[in-house]
Amino acid sequence: MSRQLAFWKDTLDGLPEEISLPVDRPREAVRGTEPGRVVRFTLDPELHRAMAALARTRGATIFMVLQAGLAALLSRLGAGDDIPIGAPIAGRTDDALEDLVGFFVNSLVLRTDTSGDPSFRELLGRVRTADLAAYENQDLPFERLVEVLNPARAVTRHPLFQVWLALDNTPDETLGLPGLGIAIEPTAETLSKFDLLLSLRERHDAGGVPAGIEGIARYNTSLFDHETVESALERLVRLLRASVAEPGNPISQADLLSTEERDLILLDWQGHDRPAPAELLPRMFEAQAALTPEAPAVSDDGTVLTYADLEARANRLAHHLIGLGAGPEQVVAVGLPRSPELMVALLAVAKTGAAYLPLDTEYPAERIALMQADTAPRVLVTTKDAPVGAAGALGTVILAVDDPDVTAQVARQPQTPPTDADRPLPLHPRNAAYVIYTSGSTGAPKGVMVEHGALADYLTGARSGYRSTDGAALLHSSVSFDMTVTALYVPLISGGCVVIGSLRDADAGRSAPIEPYTFLKATPSHLSLLMELPEEYAPTSELLLAGEPVNAAVLEAWRRRHPHVAVRNVYGPTETTVSATEYRLAPGQTVDGHTLPIGRPLDNTRVYVLDGGLRPVPVGTPGELYVAGSGVARGYVGRPGLTAERFVADPFGGGGVRMYRTG
Repeated sequence: MSRQLAFWKDTLDGLPEEISLPVDRPREAVRGTEPGRVVRFTLDPELHRAMAALARTRGATIFMVLQAGLAALLSRLGAGDDIPIGAPIAGRTDDALEDLVGFFVNSLVLRTDTSGDPSFRELLGRVRTADLAAYENQDLPFERLVEVLNPARAVTRHPLFQVWLALDNTPDETLGLPGLGIAIEPTAETLSKFDLLLSLRERHDAGGVPAGIEGIARYNTSLFDHETVESALERLVRLLRASVAEPGNPISQADLLSTEERDLILLDWQGHDRPAPAELLPRMFEAQAALTPEAPAVSDDGTVLTYADLEARANRLAHHLIGLGAGPEQVVAVGLPRSPELMVALLAVAKTGAAYLPLDTEYPAERIALMQADTAPRVLVTTKDAPVGAAGALGTVILAVDDPDVTAQVARQPQTPPTDADRPLPLHPRNAAYVIYTSGSTGAPKGVMVEHGALADYLTGARSGYRSTDGAALLHSSVSFDMTVTALYVPLISGGCVVIGSLRDADAGRSAPIEPYTFLKATPSHLSLLMELPEEYAPTSELLLAGEPVNAAVLEAWRRRHPHVAVRNVYGPTETTVSATEYRLAPGQTVDGHTLPIGRPLDNTRVYVLDGGLRPVPVGTPGELYVAGSGVARGYVGRPGLTAERFVADPFGGGGVRMYRTG
């Protein structure tokens, strides 16, 4: 017993406290009283024979093949690569016990190592080695093992393992007594001792040839839905079939998805395909300005620019910037506070075909210097006293828009839109439209370069999706965040008005809006602030939330006060042109759960949850989120290695298409 105890202490050292199973609900603190339910399944005779043949060639058993398959499945479903499985052992190692009546069965912990993505043949070898060692040390009672190891205990979880695997391969025998009929009947359902229990029985024909395996899976109903266990068993059969057919393949290559599931994940659940827009941002705005020249385009605490005013001023500045060398594939930095002048400058840069780099004047000087050193802007548009000018990159022309000489030079420029004849190069959809830096919360800030075509595609979808942008949209955040792209440009191609303001009542002396906003995009953190502000600050039609998980309880409190507002929870890293997915909450629609989901892919967007081999994982299985489609950015400025690491080939989108690995 001392020797066996030493074996088990060494073998189970570092055993995971609990493996992650594909449950439908988190484990409760108190064990429920619902009986475990059962799913029946079979392995057909052909698969049974193939498993037996593989076991024979490897000096293993059918049970070991089943254990290897189950461990591989659990690993693929997110349980990790250290898989403990419980199994019964007969406990009759001494011949003298053969004819004794009594219960000698013990429980073994069979630890299965799936690390390194081994082939199924190699995994079966690992299982065989571990199991044979366990069988040599099977006499130590399981209760004694638990007592000595003293693992973290929980009333809702079996100690040391949560999954049980049993195989009955004893011959079928019929017991007959004179005048008495005897048959096997199922017992009443009881509580499931384990999260998942698989009990299988081999069948053989009269000649002893494998004739199939019948099985039942009893599961904990407080964790699993019936359909989840059914689908897991289907995946087990699929994995076993693929693995015994090609045992030399890595276990990650066995396809767990049916054809229907694959089509659902890769086709049906993706964004709709929409033709690329015919025009880019400059022409989209110019077309709207021609339709509504006298309508207000920008409003800032009493100062209003009409579409005609904004168009003329942006055109003059664009011609002046082109004269300073701005154009496609150049960067123009813009270091201005939120103001009508900022709107003029951003549109002017777009009209030159260059990419704008927004510099928040409140950023630390070191960060501003980093951004300018990275991008080497051709021109820096700023003011005479702005702190960003001192950090200008070598060779950058500093253009102070409040300098009287600059104002006079710009005023002499044409007020007609620049054309490709005016630009150094023709403007193309693949040219860069802006460079916005990530926050740096997961490392050094990185400049993300988004192209004109991707921006135009997003704006086209947003214009049709957010109808209230033809009213008044509040621009309240720093334009150094790509979240503001929606409020900056969508109103200007929809006939709406960009209202420059704040969500702080007394910020910079700005007064509350004269008329209500129809559209607002904010972070979930702004919700508590919106609850405290006067009603004039609340949008009357649409609220977009982005940048953080949405707490459903806080949102519901706001929605009770504003029942007629539609809410959209949008998700999209900086690397994917503003938004990639969206969850819509119509007025009156209730919220399920504690956190809003991120929703479905937008048009021309594809979203995948993939494993380490870039294969789609089954529904309910953790994986890494990838975003593909027209909105994927070009990459990181000046960081080709990091770009190659995060922007990878899309195996589902055809040649030359990339997807962004979100992490």
